[in-house]
Amino acid sequence: MTYVITQPCIETKDASCVAVCPVDCIYEGEDQYYINPDECIDCGACEPECPVSAIFSEDAVPDDQKPFTAKNKNFFG
Repeated sequence: MTYVITQPCIETKDASCVAVCPVDCIYEGEDQYYINPDECIDCGACEPECPVSAIFSEDAVPDDQKPFTAKNKNFFG
């Protein structure tokens, strides 16, 4: 399991999550940040740091945000 960054990040792009990631697995995209699923160690440090509550563990992504799981994987794909 990994963490996924969802719609609230778009255009907000606050880097608080990047600053706390111990393995530097969060990358900046054109419209939002993305978490590399192969590098994420599932520590959860990023989730509480997000000021717009855009980060969820993959199994807890809200139904209306599920397309962002694929968008995240495709960014690294």
